[in-house]
Amino acid sequence: MGIMAVIGIAVARLHNLFAVVMLTGIFSLTAAVLYVVLDAVDVAFTEAAVGAGISTVLMLGTLALTTSEEKPHYPGRHPWALVLVLLCGAALIYGTLDMPPYGDPTSAIHHHVAPYYLSKSAGHTGLPNVVTSILASYRGYDTLGEVFVVFTAAAGVLLIIGRAKIGRRRTRRMAPGELSTSMRQNVILRVVSKLLIPFILLFAFYVQWHGDFGPGGGFQAGVIFAAGFILYALIFDIDTARTMIPPHITRFGLAAGVLLYTLVGVASMLKGGTFLDYSVLAGDPVKGQHLGILLIEFGVGITVAAAMISIFFTYARQER
Repeated sequence: MGIMAVIGIAVARLHNLFAVVMLTGIFSLTAAVLYVVLDAVDVAFTEAAVGAGISTVLMLGTLALTTSEEKPHYPGRHPWALVLVLLCGAALIYGTLDMPPYGDPTSAIHHHVAPYYLSKSAGHTGLPNVVTSILASYRGYDTLGEVFVVFTAAAGVLLIIGRAKIGRRRTRRMAPGELSTSMRQNVILRVVSKLLIPFILLFAFYVQWHGDFGPGGGFQAGVIFAAGFILYALIFDIDTARTMIPPHITRFGLAAGVLLYTLVGVASMLKGGTFLDYSVLAGDPVKGQHLGILLIEFGVGITVAAAMISIFFTYARQER
């Protein structure tokens, strides 16, 4: 609450969107620390990388692309769009009325769902990380839908602002490896980033392949991996970073991760099981579950990393 009060004071007194964005990033970082204290390290990874890192960078990039002047009156206003938004919001609020009160000890999840997962998941999937077993196995359909949401979001950004407008005046681009004047003066920043980025990427691989036994998984690994490339692009040059991971690679990764996830479910059906039933992928059902979870988590990591990198570079190539 104290941090939210600080954000409110910044809005009221400073009227500075830059300060508000930075304060929201601090709030996300503080929330990540709280998640660690509450033993929700999986969520803390995501909040730190996305909330405090990538989202803050994208918000600052959006502010850099906008002006302080409003466009003239736009004649194409559609009041029905506002009505549709209000109806959807009302429907969502109405749906929350059936939810149990926050922290209700008599809620069904505390008596049926959670005890079942905690007692049975290790035997069914062979994984000590209950979070991974729930998201990748028990809730495989839901996680597949979330991956499609990430894919759709990145595809939407690419379709809406991914193409440069014809006739747009382009500024001079720096040659690959050429540093801006400000970066030449920040020697400490450049040296420290060169030391940290390899460890960030290595940690992303660790989170990806160790997510079955400890905190992590495909989503967390994907955002950490993308954060390493985004940090490199911010410190050095956008064009140099883009030569390391070209657009066709990230766009291929967007579809490849979702396709891998879906093909694992199709393979389960071809081997006599149901869609996303990994038990039939190997002779031992537990080993089949482990194999299926490894494959779909790898698909999630590929799609998430490709989506974050694609969105960032799409924003970075825009002009004010």
